[in-house]
Amino acid sequence: MRFQLRASVSTANPQAVRPVLVERLPGATVTFTVDPSELVVRAEVEGSDARTLNRELLNDLRRVERKTRLRAEWSAEGSTERFFDYVPKGRRPGTGAAP
Repeated sequence: MRFQLRASVSTANPQAVRPVLVERLPGATVTFTVDPSELVVRAEVEGSDARTLNRELLNDLRRVERKTRLRAEWSAEGSTERFFDYVPKGRRPGTGAAP
């Protein structure tokens, strides 16, 4: 399945986390917000399910900076799954607003 990822990444070390995002999500748009400790991510990701993709991404981010939080929306096939770190926060039909 092809997922559309919209995420907010908060971290104590954005300079270490950004390269992981760029490497892990080729073609992704990774930008800083007004808050320099927060990154906004937009990407297309291929995978079997949103929970696995979310877990793998957060594991990779926390390997370089333990104090990293991920708020993510994974959209595919007409539904969106939201996560805060590893915890699912719900599923809804259609695509919603960015986190």
